[in-house]
Amino acid sequence: MPFSLKFHPAAKKELDKLDPQTKRFIVSSLREFIDHYDTLYEQELMHRSKIKKLKGDWEGFYRLRLRSYRVIYEKRQEELIIHIVRVAHRKEVY
Repeated sequence: MPFSLKFHPAAKKELDKLDPQTKRFIVSSLREFIDHYDTLYEQELMHRSKIKKLKGDWEGFYRLRLRSYRVIYEKRQEELIIHIVRVAHRKEVY
C-alpha cells in the first residue's frame, strides 16, 4: 500500500511562497519519495545522508534533504501518511 502526502497548513504556505520551479522540484521529489518508500529505501537514504532522524524538540520527526531545501516530516505508519510539517531553505528550517 503506497504512502500519501499530507501537508500541515503552515508547510503548505511555505511551499506556496517558493518560486514555481523550486516548488515543482520539491513536489516531484516528494512524489518520487513516497512512490519508492519502504524500509530499505529509507535506510539507503539515511546512509547517503538524505534523511536524518531529528533529536531534541524535533524528536520523532525526520529531515529530508532536497538540494538547498529541507522537508521536515513525520511518518504515521497506521495511516500510511507522510505528514509534511516544514518546507524551507536549510538556513531557516529549524
